[in-house]
Amino acid sequence: MADTAAEQSEQERLSAVIASYGESYSPFDAKMREYMMRAFEPFFRDGACLQVGCAHGDQTSLLLDRFQHVTVVEGAPEFIHIARARVGDRATFVEALIEDFETDQRFDTILFAHVLEHVVDPVVALRKLGELLTPTGRLFLVVPNAEAASRRIAAKMNALTHLEALSPDDIAAGHRRVYRLDTLCRDTREAELKIVHSGGIFFKPLANFQLNQLMGGPLVSDAFMEGCYQLGFEHATFCASIYVVAERG
Repeated sequence: MADTAAEQSEQERLSAVIASYGESYSPFDAKMREYMMRAFEPFFRDGACLQVGCAHGDQTSLLLDRFQHVTVVEGAPEFIHIARARVGDRATFVEALIEDFETDQRFDTILFAHVLEHVVDPVVALRKLGELLTPTGRLFLVVPNAEAASRRIAAKMNALTHLEALSPDDIAAGHRRVYRLDTLCRDTREAELKIVHSGGIFFKPLANFQLNQLMGGPLVSDAFMEGCYQLGFEHATFCASIYVVAERG
């Protein structure tokens, strides 16, 4: 961001929504991060890895199980402190918004998970990520899905006015938009990136808070969760998250 005032405003906005993530453990969120790694493993490129947005660092830990070293760009110093305490010096942390991140290094794998819905201009952010890829590098772009089965149910209950409406939880988390797979692909192509794969992760029949309460019990067993994960490959538009794997155009 060239405008210093705009950059400061965005940093203040980011700090204001940190509290919505809290320190409480979410079994479903943790499981989703494992599912992301499983879904992306066939498409990962070996080499330098960049993670944009680390939150509490559990995804960083999973990336470090797969990659020898990870560079993390995070705009919230609170998250850097938590994640660094978790992974130590195995990762390099840079406090910056992705729009302001500058480096001569280029990356073979970039994970941009559940961040695009937060940024001011998604196409600008995606173009910047494209510039950070090696010629054969891949960007893994993940966002919450407007068309998840749980949101469809919420709309039928009149808890949402329409599928792309921002819920109170979306607003508290600082989301600016909710994506469908077609709009995610649109912004990716507008950023002059080539889509090599796309899909969904985890067929989602219930809201996050319901899954958090029920996981591990008789109603939502490990087998049920695995079934929802496998079904997601067949029904991307009903999944919790949607994703695109992209390369430089």
